[in-house]
This record gives sequence, C-alpha cells and structure tokens, in this order.
Amino acid sequence: MTQAISPLRQRMIEDMTIRQFGASTQNNYVRVVRDFAAFLRRPPDQAEPEDLRRYQLHLASRGASPSMMGTAVSALRFFFKVTLDRPGYGDRLATVPRPDRLPVVLSPEEVALLLHCVTNPKHKAALSVAYGSGLRASEVVHLKIGDIDSTRMLIRVEQGKGRKDRYVMLAPDLLELLRAWWRVGRPRGWLFPGRDRLQPLSTRQLHRIVVTAAKTAALDKRVGLHTLRHSFATHLLERGTDIRVIQVLLGHKKLDTTALYTRVALKTIGDLQSPLTLLKAPPT
Repeated sequence: MTQAISPLRQRMIEDMTIRQFGASTQNNYVRVVRDFAAFLRRPPDQAEPEDLRRYQLHLASRGASPSMMGTAVSALRFFFKVTLDRPGYGDRLATVPRPDRLPVVLSPEEVALLLHCVTNPKHKAALSVAYGSGLRASEVVHLKIGDIDSTRMLIRVEQGKGRKDRYVMLAPDLLELLRAWWRVGRPRGWLFPGRDRLQPLSTRQLHRIVVTAAKTAALDKRVGLHTLRHSFATHLLERGTDIRVIQVLLGHKKLDTTALYTRVALKTIGDLQSPLTLLKAPPT
C-alpha cells in the first residue's frame, strides 16, 4: 500500500520542481527533512531555531561526514527559507568545510592497461569516452548517436552539469572504437543503451564496469569513473595544454576548480627546475 504524501512534503517537492532540482537532490532533501522530523518527534514546521542546532549536534555525534552535514544544511535551509518562508531559521546552521583531498590520477600506462582489460565493445567505448573526452559519468550515459560529429571530430555534451551544453574533442582512435561498438550493437537513440534499450546505461552500471576493469588490471588505486576524468585533465596539463582550454573541455564554471589539477600534474612538477640549481657559488 502506497503511503500518502503529506501536504507539507508535497509543497517542498513542488518548490524543488519549480527550481528544476534534479531527482537525486530532491530525494536527498526530502530524506534530510524526514530524518529531522524523526529526531524532533513532531512535524518539522513546528521546529524552533535551537532545534536546528541540536539536530546538527546529533548528526555530528553520529559521525556524519562533512558531505552529509553539507547536504543537511542545504536541505534544511531550503525547507525553512523557501517552503516555510522563514529565512532566519537557517542562520544557526553551521557549515562544515570538506577535507581538501587530491584526486586519484592514473598514469597513461595505467589507463591503457585498464582499457585493455575491458573486452565488451560497449563498455570499452564508454570508458574510452570518459577518458578520451573527459566526460562525467552522467554525461557519458546520456550521449546519443547524433551527439557524435565525425565531420568536425567533436562530441556534443547536451545539458551537462549546470544545465550547459558544450563540445569536447573526438579523437580518431575514439571514433574507431565507437564505430566498432556501433557495428556490433547497432544502438539507436542512446549511444550506450541499457538492457531494455529504452533507457541509457545507468551511472551505477558504468561505475561497476570501471571498478571491475581496475581489479582485473590489478591497479593498486581506488578507481572510479571520475578517475578517468581526473586523468584526462591531468595528462592534458602535463602535455602543456592551456589550463583555460582544459576548463572549457571539462565544463568547469570556475578556473579555481580546474586549477586543482596543477597539484597532481606530477610530470610537470618533476620537469621543473629548482631555483637551487640556478644558484652560483660565490667567488672564493
């Protein structure tokens, strides 16, 4: 039996729908408010500002990660400011900084080994797109046949993160892999369809594919689909590509986000000449 949605939750969902929040964001926000209500043991619209502070303390005592704390802050601020029209209530919520961690990056040799361990033509083509064009998982799975422009050697990314369209490079080797997959699978519509061919391959399936390939390749790193995107950006930077060009290819809004890869471009760092070597000994 389906449980009825309360008018308050329905209004919050409508508020998020108006602002075109993604399904994942909506689910996360609803989950947070539901958990907050369970903590209060009364409807969330009866909460007082001090209750928000107590709830954050409750999350911290349970060992909630900075990411979970951040989601809770965003969800509750939206709920009180937009749905309940109480903008001042979220002022007591503390923001928790996330740890500044460097991304895992594979060497070109490790990427080649990983792709070599993938025998399924569709899977190999999908992972090759992720690395060869630097796409996010959601962008890979939502590619359509018509997005591949073999004349201009470009791939059109439609409504990527931030609801922005962009073009990325299409390497000749990648085009051959895509053609090899098309000859075998004859996809229509979606470039990488799921089992029923009506929906695209899911990001979860794509993640499992790359994890399996990394295990087969015996890589001693924690590898996910985003690792290939990180490797794409880092390898371009190491080969001297202008960081602003990389920013456009990745679809980053801010250059600061792309600048992260300057900290993991180890080849570039290794090729730098230390100022110590330029010192001249004083005359004796």
